Amino acid sequence: MRTLRVATRRSALALTQTKHVISLLKQVVQDAEFDLVPIRTRGDEIVDRALAEVGGKGLFVGEIEDAIARADADLAVHSLKDVPFALRDGLVIGAVPRREDPRDALISRTGGGLASLPPGARVGTSSLRRQAALRRVRPDLQVEALRGNVDTRLGRLDEGRFDAIVLAASGLHRLGLAHRITEYLPTDSFVPAVGQGALAVECRADDAELLRHLRAIDDPETARSVEAERAFLARLEGGCQVPMGAYAEAFGRELRLVAFVADPAGQGHLQVERTGTDPRALGTEVAEEMLRQGAAAWLKPSRGD
Repeated sequence: MRTLRVATRRSALALTQTKHVISLLKQVVQDAEFDLVPIRTRGDEIVDRALAEVGGKGLFVGEIEDAIARADADLAVHSLKDVPFALRDGLVIGAVPRREDPRDALISRTGGGLASLPPGARVGTSSLRRQAALRRVRPDLQVEALRGNVDTRLGRLDEGRFDAIVLAASGLHRLGLAHRITEYLPTDSFVPAVGQGALAVECRADDAELLRHLRAIDDPETARSVEAERAFLARLEGGCQVPMGAYAEAFGRELRLVAFVADPAGQGHLQVERTGTDPRALGTEVAEEMLRQGAAAWLKPSRGD
């Protein structure tokens, strides 16, 4: 009997996601035992600064990847949107289970939707992408940075520090907090982050036995969709310093990909939609179109040019 050690962040959402994947694996590997390996990441240590200022979302996976590479853990469950497009050498994404709701969700104090918020209302979000989308749709709002775990953000809303906040619907669903959602924001005007709503199960590339088990919990439709999104991200070498998003939906063999990139200074944005059957080619094609339309000038901060 093999004991599989599963590295995870300590937050309620991370633990819930990890336990969900373990429950899926228990149906496949019935004679295995599972031990949680809680890890505190650099991203968890930084609570008072925007991720764009300190290195991006990769801060949430670095220490966890170290543990897998050292064989202190066998696998880890990540929110896929937190996983950089370049993985650590020797590690792979072994499975992408079925995706949760990819949309952004508005939670307001009054119970009204985005359109009903009064001019000057304070809206909190941790994401440059969401900030750019909010300012495009409602330039009259006061959009402010908001970090912390889901409970912390909801608490600040309930305390009256904000009139509304925007979070990922998937996290609220997984935590049993869907009842707090006031409005689901449409993916065409609030293009989700790459991989939003999806989970990534990461392990060592040479662990053939575990990879065989992980294939059984992989969802092909979700995997194809996020492959297109991550191909877009990889071509643009995107990070948290530039507002961007990409969301792919499968319609049979066809994929529809819509992507969004904005000027960090708020001087413009681009949105491109394409369809195709090859996920990687589709993501790359959309990224190339963005570059042809001038996105390269906005991407310089994230590339370090």
